[in-house]
Amino acid sequence: MNIQSTPATLAQALRAHTGRFTDKAFDWDAFPSNSGYPELARAQMRYIGAGGSPKVGDTTTLKPGNFTLSLIYKEPGRYAACHSHEIEESFLVIDGTLVVGWERDGEVVEVNLGPKDMILNAREIGHGFRVDGVEPVLMSISVDVGKPLPPVYHYHPKEHDTELARRFGAAPGKTLPFDREGAHPLQQLMSQYVVRHHEQPTIWERAGFSRKVYVGEGGLSHDTCRKEMWGVPSRVGVAPFARPVEDAIMVLEGSLIVGWEENGKVAEVELGPRDLVQTPAGRKHWFRNDSHQPATVWTVIGTSGDDGVSYWAE
Repeated sequence: MNIQSTPATLAQALRAHTGRFTDKAFDWDAFPSNSGYPELARAQMRYIGAGGSPKVGDTTTLKPGNFTLSLIYKEPGRYAACHSHEIEESFLVIDGTLVVGWERDGEVVEVNLGPKDMILNAREIGHGFRVDGVEPVLMSISVDVGKPLPPVYHYHPKEHDTELARRFGAAPGKTLPFDREGAHPLQQLMSQYVVRHHEQPTIWERAGFSRKVYVGEGGLSHDTCRKEMWGVPSRVGVAPFARPVEDAIMVLEGSLIVGWEENGKVAEVELGPRDLVQTPAGRKHWFRNDSHQPATVWTVIGTSGDDGVSYWAE
């Protein structure tokens, strides 16, 4: 690629759309409903929008469009009370193992998610999560609307027995394990929303990188946002492309260079683990891995449909 001198305004705009892990801090007071209940304690690091937190005025976060994106840190033994949203909400596990429960009429189905597994929590379905393992959980949460309504709590320890809340509202003996072949209607429903990383087919693009589609064509079929896991080998890059909607690229492992183009000028930024770039709709951008190690990238795109993008080698 023929890189010309970078106009300051383009470089500044790219920096303004970059979220650096080392520039941020986990907020242990992001969810006021947890106050006074140490078993509910969790920390949020906001990248795009506020997610389920009421802290919508945080000036360190990027402005949301079709989705929000944040990291959540949860320690062993803690849980999140059963609640629901008016829109889909995805949990992508980065580190640790996470139990997610869905509740309906006093019955709960629980699924255990490992690193790179995801669940897309269906709208209006009561759900909670719990860390039963010996290590903390780090996960990415995306809500598929820019400004979601406050969550509706179904079984919060403020109003229900602590053990009932920890079971996400399940009566004794009414918790079922996740089973794609299960006969229970809630098992069957959840099976449409769980993505196991190892079960997703790997799609190799002609540009030389791989994609695993979590939500969108080839993955879960839903009408909100596309979500994909990319593998970018060393020394692989793509030519500039633009989407009709915004996208966000977060590096999970390795490093990646993301570039923007405007009127023949370019600006670039290098991302490390848990760094993110949000690219607005219509902006030409590309990515390249200049390091000696492969990069693993989580990508959220503001539409679930075909955006007309084809990936070509640079």
